[in-house]
Amino acid sequence: MPLVVLTALSFASAAPAAVLRGEPTDYRQLVQTLQPGDILRLQAGVYRYGLAAHNLNGLAGRRITIEGPARGDSALFLAHRGRNTISIKNASYITIRNLVLDGQKLGADGVKAEGTSRYAHHITIENLKISNHDANQQIVGISTKCPAWSWVVRGNVIDGAGTGMYFGDSDGSAPFIGGVIEGNVVRNTIGYNIEIKQQKPRKELAGMPRQPQVTILRHNAFSKAAGGATGGLARPNVLLGYQPQKGAGRFDRYLVYGNFFYQNPTEALFQATGRAAIYNNAFVNTAGVGRAIMIMPHKGVAPKSIDIFHNTVLASDIGIAVWNANRRFQQVAEANAIFASTPTTGRMQRRANITAPLGKASDYLRAPQAPLGRLDLSPRPEQLRGQRLASTLRDDPAADRDFYNTLRHKRFVGAFVYYGAGVSRPLSLRHRSVR
Repeated sequence: MPLVVLTALSFASAAPAAVLRGEPTDYRQLVQTLQPGDILRLQAGVYRYGLAAHNLNGLAGRRITIEGPARGDSALFLAHRGRNTISIKNASYITIRNLVLDGQKLGADGVKAEGTSRYAHHITIENLKISNHDANQQIVGISTKCPAWSWVVRGNVIDGAGTGMYFGDSDGSAPFIGGVIEGNVVRNTIGYNIEIKQQKPRKELAGMPRQPQVTILRHNAFSKAAGGATGGLARPNVLLGYQPQKGAGRFDRYLVYGNFFYQNPTEALFQATGRAAIYNNAFVNTAGVGRAIMIMPHKGVAPKSIDIFHNTVLASDIGIAVWNANRRFQQVAEANAIFASTPTTGRMQRRANITAPLGKASDYLRAPQAPLGRLDLSPRPEQLRGQRLASTLRDDPAADRDFYNTLRHKRFVGAFVYYGAGVSRPLSLRHRSVR
């Protein structure tokens, strides 16, 4: 018998929200009963039949929440061949959190907004642990294949997947709009850690934003240090496709800040086109291909407005490349600390960057050759002093802060400020606070 607790709302005409307790034996029936404001708390145990969030619609301010235990034993969902473990279809204003998903190396995605869905919007996917979704490169940890907007993907760990996150469809017909992807750790993927697909002109849907939107990637850790595909199947850690070329979305942007991109022996760390600002990130790609930031055409569309500033880049080959961009727009690389064989290449405006060969990085940085857990890219005393950013770059969120959200009270080039004598801020592949 499920436990039901009623929660009074501030207006008498609305039905009270319910807090329900679900177990492996009855949770599927309870999911079908959920109404706006309801919370379904799944108890610790093994769940073998997936979670179908179909035709579930909360309201703004009255979300439907499905959650496992925040601590202690977990609510563990085991994959089933041919069926996506968490399936989302025609759903909105839903939060799914605190679950463990074991793909068991079967042909099933972890979380998927299905391609047969008309929409999936205002969805939050939070604090999931997703593993063993790496039967092949096509298996995805978190995916949207329908029009999706106002998603928040926060604090998840994806360890072992064909592709970590895949938003959109290969033909550009399933736009991913105005999302926030923050505080996640994605590692050991065969293909991309994250790909956001290119978008063709959108078909208007009720509630879909028409004003310019921003999709944010912040405070994540992305690693393809091992296990990535090679040859023609090799993929960057992160690829951001272009926005619509006309109509709604043509002025949308990506903001990519405060992320740690770590190693990819077979491809670049980051590739983008369209409109993007990339700042306050740490890039380390010192083995194999050795490329960091690649701004280049994708699917026949050239990059447009690109701002690259206050990044620290270590690369055995290319630090920052801007190739064949649309010259009617501005592409800027400013106040970056770049240690690479070729620090920058291509046509861009270069301003106040500090560059040196990779082998000289230790002259400027505390511990650039150390392993994870001791890797420290903050400046040595009196190194990487810079100048004030151009005014056009100062308005982006957190542009006045560094990788660790420390206020830039002094002017430093790169992602990090000087933290003081004897103060170490090592990098690792773990959660970072985004609050």
